[in-house]
Amino acid sequence: MDLRQMEYFVALADEQQFTRAAELTRVSQSGLSAAIRTLEDELQTPLFTRTTRRVELTGAGRALLPHARALLAQALAGRDAVVAARAEVLGDLRVGGEQCLGVIDLPDLLTRFHGRYPKVVISFEQAGSTELLSKLRAGDLDLAFVATGEGDASTRAHQQGAPVLTEIAVEPLVFLCAPDSRFAKRPQVLWEELEGETFVDFHATWGVRSINDRAFARRDLDRRVGLVVNDVHTLLDFVQRRLGVAIVPRPIAGKPQAQGLVAIPFADADADRWSVGVATPAHDGASSVAAKLLELVPSREATVVG
Repeated sequence: MDLRQMEYFVALADEQQFTRAAELTRVSQSGLSAAIRTLEDELQTPLFTRTTRRVELTGAGRALLPHARALLAQALAGRDAVVAARAEVLGDLRVGGEQCLGVIDLPDLLTRFHGRYPKVVISFEQAGSTELLSKLRAGDLDLAFVATGEGDASTRAHQQGAPVLTEIAVEPLVFLCAPDSRFAKRPQVLWEELEGETFVDFHATWGVRSINDRAFARRDLDRRVGLVVNDVHTLLDFVQRRLGVAIVPRPIAGKPQAQGLVAIPFADADADRWSVGVATPAHDGASSVAAKLLELVPSREATVVG
């Protein structure tokens, strides 16, 4: 067993889908599948049961998972210790982030950064993505972890002074409702069917709110947002109490606080997707200290966001 196999194994255990696990680990789906088969051959036992829709851990896989996570954590800690021993970085780092981005753990990221560079003074601000991008343009932040609609960046690429956005991950939106909703037993839902529902949604500065508003407007559909929140857990609580329904990124629907709610994919799941990325200033890029943090961030491709 090697670290790369453990990384693939953990990603597949978490995502329960080869396509998404391959995207996260930046390997082809065939390469991921071959690595898992090799690992199973080495251990002489199946680690996953495979169906046409998902994969699930076997008993042997569940036994291996905590050890695989521990092995990866130890490897990261070892790398961080080496970096901390060979280099000293001083300065300030001003970071912003929207709440519950799901695809990246900001407390863990900043903890790792602090372990590597303990003399850097870190400040952190949580707000909606629109507000964070404004603060970045004003020079009040060094970088910001934000959510936008997939493709938003490329459509605004020519705006002067627009921050550079490096994409981390893209997730589909799902419709979230109580188990006694008229939609609860549906395998899929259409946007057009949601007119007349009362929605719980985030403040206009949040990335997903902008995506939802544009999705309805583009289809010329009316929508009533009756409850506006600035907190993921409050949104889930309101839906649990049947005060409204919601449209959220898939990671939010997977939170423990969403247990008992029904998450239904959209029939056109690829039409409106939620993109998480890290934004840096346009004029001179990331500062030297911020660049050190970016070294710890998995990313796809850089573009420009308005």
